[in-house]
Amino acid sequence: MALIVQKFGGTSVGTLERIRAVASHVLDTQAQGHQVAVVVSAMAGETNRLVGLAHELHPIPDSREYDLLIASGEQISVGLVTLAIHAEAERRGLIKRGDIRAVGLLGHQIGIRTDSVFSKARIHAIDSTTLEGHLKLGRIPVIAGFQGVDPDNNITTLGRGGSDTSAVAIAIALQADDCEIYTDVDGIYTTDPRICPRAKKIEKISFEEMMELASGGAKVLQIRSVELAAKYRMPLHVRSSFSPVEGTRVVHQDLLGKALEQVVVAGVAADASQVKFTLKRLKNDSELLAKIFGELSNAAIVVDVIVQDIATDGTMALSFTVGQTDHLKTRDILNKLRDTVLPNVVVEDRAPLAKVSIVGVGMQHHPGVASKMFGLLSAEKIGIELITTSEIKISCLIENARMKDAVNALHRGFGLDA
Repeated sequence: MALIVQKFGGTSVGTLERIRAVASHVLDTQAQGHQVAVVVSAMAGETNRLVGLAHELHPIPDSREYDLLIASGEQISVGLVTLAIHAEAERRGLIKRGDIRAVGLLGHQIGIRTDSVFSKARIHAIDSTTLEGHLKLGRIPVIAGFQGVDPDNNITTLGRGGSDTSAVAIAIALQADDCEIYTDVDGIYTTDPRICPRAKKIEKISFEEMMELASGGAKVLQIRSVELAAKYRMPLHVRSSFSPVEGTRVVHQDLLGKALEQVVVAGVAADASQVKFTLKRLKNDSELLAKIFGELSNAAIVVDVIVQDIATDGTMALSFTVGQTDHLKTRDILNKLRDTVLPNVVVEDRAPLAKVSIVGVGMQHHPGVASKMFGLLSAEKIGIELITTSEIKISCLIENARMKDAVNALHRGFGLDA
């Protein structure tokens, strides 16, 4: 008997018909002798609806109440999935009317404790006592993903895709045997099949490669969920809610069972929601740089690519990128700094831009990967604005309109079409 955590995304619980299918699947898993804990996202489109309402009232809504609002979508899903499990269990003759087979639980009810960074909170601890008690009684905990509470008992949310992180953290707290992530695709592909029809499903991928693909724009898993899984070696299985086929296993690279050095590029990622900020006539002062990026960090804004260019007069131009969701907040912070510590500095922003990335652990052992990538983009007459690299990833910032061309050229050029 295994203990399995199953997470169902927004499309998986998007309609009552799909919620009934989730209930049936969960009960089938339990009938095989397994203990099951379920984590659910808000119904498809619900979080976007709530976000839209908040932004109609103010372009940068108050953080505390914003989290209180957008966390409510998961509460609806928890209630509906729990009701559906009871209805299906009663239909199967597993329980009588009024008996308990599943228990709906919100973040604060199982002690998901986070910091106080609203909208991007990080989990500090989970008290597994309540969950373990329900599992011992043969019940199925149905848990709201995406949410927790801070030290002052304020509701916090974990950022877009945060239900993935909730599921992994709960699996770790319960010492589960497996964490299954159910979504609307049947696994992880070499790139987005909507952009490149020749994309291939990957049978197994390393935590490291998956982290880099997620940071590059692949939206199948939230990057923080993969970081957690890698740290605690919690195996992930990404699979479809609508098909019984095997999905993609995300595992430690020792378990890949393939010659890593032969696989130069495992996948191509793309992110069409990048914003580039440029500060011109900036004083070349490390303390000033620390002040700028310190203010951005305090606002929980993740900065990606950073490039500086020092002019002959000693001033410099500084460029960096952030995600589209942090565009207005970043501009507001920079404008305030310009009024205080950045006099005479010109602040420019360009959006949207696209980031395309190639990822593969085999890149560490093969020279010439970067030059080949630049050559492939050059052959398509695609200009590169900024570049960033790691040991297993190379990313280029390009015009948004050329993203599809770039992805297809890189996918083909690095042999992923085959």
